[in-house]
Amino acid sequence: MRSATWSLLPLTLLASIAEGTHHIVTVGKGSQLKYDPENVVAAAGDTVEYQFFAKKHSVVQSSFTEPCVPSKDGFFSGFTPNDSPDVAAPTIFTITVNDTKPIWFYCSQTNGDHCQKGMVGSINAPPQGNTLEKFKENAAKAPTPSKSPPDLLPVGGVRKLRVDVGLDGKLVFTPNNITELPRTIVEFSFNPKNHTVTQSSFDKPCQPLDKGFSSGFIPTTVSPSGVLFDIVIENDKPIWFYCGQVNGDHCQKGMVGSINAPAQGNTLEEFIKNAAATLGTKSTIPPEAPLLGTITVNGTIIPTFNGNQLPDTTLTKDPSGNPAVPSPGAAVPPQMSGMAGGGQPANYNWAPSMSDDATSFLQLLQYFDDILLHILFKGYDNLNGGSWAGVYPKSIVDTIGSMTAQSLVHRTTATDCLNHYQKPLLGTCSYKLKLDSVDDFLHAVEKLLLLEIGALADVSALLAKSDAWLIPPLVSEVGAKSRMTAVVNMMQNHLAAAAPREVVIPAPLAWSYATQHYVESCPDAIAKMPTKTWPALTATNKVQTPGGGRTTGVTLTWDGSNNNNSDKHWVAWIGPWGGLEFSELGTDGSVAVPASLYGHVWMVVTSKKDVKLQELADVTVAGPEVVWVSQP
Repeated sequence: MRSATWSLLPLTLLASIAEGTHHIVTVGKGSQLKYDPENVVAAAGDTVEYQFFAKKHSVVQSSFTEPCVPSKDGFFSGFTPNDSPDVAAPTIFTITVNDTKPIWFYCSQTNGDHCQKGMVGSINAPPQGNTLEKFKENAAKAPTPSKSPPDLLPVGGVRKLRVDVGLDGKLVFTPNNITELPRTIVEFSFNPKNHTVTQSSFDKPCQPLDKGFSSGFIPTTVSPSGVLFDIVIENDKPIWFYCGQVNGDHCQKGMVGSINAPAQGNTLEEFIKNAAATLGTKSTIPPEAPLLGTITVNGTIIPTFNGNQLPDTTLTKDPSGNPAVPSPGAAVPPQMSGMAGGGQPANYNWAPSMSDDATSFLQLLQYFDDILLHILFKGYDNLNGGSWAGVYPKSIVDTIGSMTAQSLVHRTTATDCLNHYQKPLLGTCSYKLKLDSVDDFLHAVEKLLLLEIGALADVSALLAKSDAWLIPPLVSEVGAKSRMTAVVNMMQNHLAAAAPREVVIPAPLAWSYATQHYVESCPDAIAKMPTKTWPALTATNKVQTPGGGRTTGVTLTWDGSNNNNSDKHWVAWIGPWGGLEFSELGTDGSVAVPASLYGHVWMVVTSKKDVKLQELADVTVAGPEVVWVSQP
């Protein structure tokens, strides 16, 4: 049997479902000839999903004056049979609202004259004039029978049928005997443990069809896993598929399915018998995946696996049970590239050589990202089914997963460049990470991101002349890390303070803070960094305006300080866009916060004032430290 013609799903169809507000309208629920709600108030970019109940309904766009006649170039869901008045069919139909003009629709079922009996609805019907009630009156007077588009195929929206793969640990596709219209997307949702969806023929049920679709192996440990494989039905010819997992003989034990199988002759039941008859023969799948379909992981498209198995979404554990961060210099796994929204560049536009300053700064960025990765891997593992599971909704946990993968790509930027010029990579340090709670985790991530944003800005300015080729990959990370910080700010119930106002932090000061707070020991030193850290600052006795709206003063202490220090000191407040402000430090350690600052503000204690940002490390006595001043 020849395969149907397949095409990759248009990315716009996949993307549209994630934009705007998503509205749900039930069709015929409770055996009523009714849409619920009958009118949807939607903005441009919103989506409207129709769910179908008993018995066989449709959604057809019409006009106000001809309620039961399809409008030209309007949408049509196709008819969706369902015997249940209470359980929705697995098929849904989704449209995207392009503007706020009124949209009118009806059910074109002629058996019972659904449209004329009031099964009509609207989107953005006006409260006066051409109202929904008047539209119903027009429908009641409309001639019978109602009309449907002549080819009876869906158009103007996304018709989708969801199939669960291995639900509840069973070797079965649910549903497995599918009758569907051409142009319908069939979405396979994967459950534990490691299954495939592979097209075959009726005669060879457990072997791949030449030029057929294949999801590849999808290892999962959670349900739902967030991994989907979508294909499009191109015509009404029968389609046969199976799970190619040989560990347990899934195909031979009945894990097969069909789309538009005949009711007699080559039925699904006969296909199952054919599969059972191959017991003792191993199933196979194509060597590459995905083929002729689209894999998404938590909404991110995965174009290829570099093989036929999607890398496991769970994090590998080290002997102590902690998630194992990939070694510096290792390629980013395809799965992590998918989570990140893209992998490492194929070409950095290398220059003939790289300066010693660039080597030092790239090692520093590798150092920062390695600390951040150990924090993010541990936090993501705890949130994603670990000890913090359920603290945040899945969408937030997935976002933390994306941040983790992006940070891995960022570290690879540094190690790729070092490897290319045969410069040494840093060995992995031993870390002291206090991550006893989600709050500890968020504070650590926030501070590391702010440090890296500041150091990246500083490094980019210093290397702009000597290593201009390196600037694009570095500054592109600043935007990514600012977006990450914005997410963390909002998780802490703060405004996204870092996003509009990145602060430049001299690289040695950023190194000192990270080393002082997160590192126990390291096998390698970073050239051009200080030989030791500055004393850590502690900020206490915050003075705030009534209601806690703004921090106006703090008291600072550090190793070697005392309340009667005769040496004069200042606090350098590191502001946005390379700005610096200085306040004199009182003999008791108190200092006023400049009124012009807001959000997160970094500070150091200095022995001089009114120096340039590039000179700040030369006069630093203690710090840096960060304080939350106020909302903008």
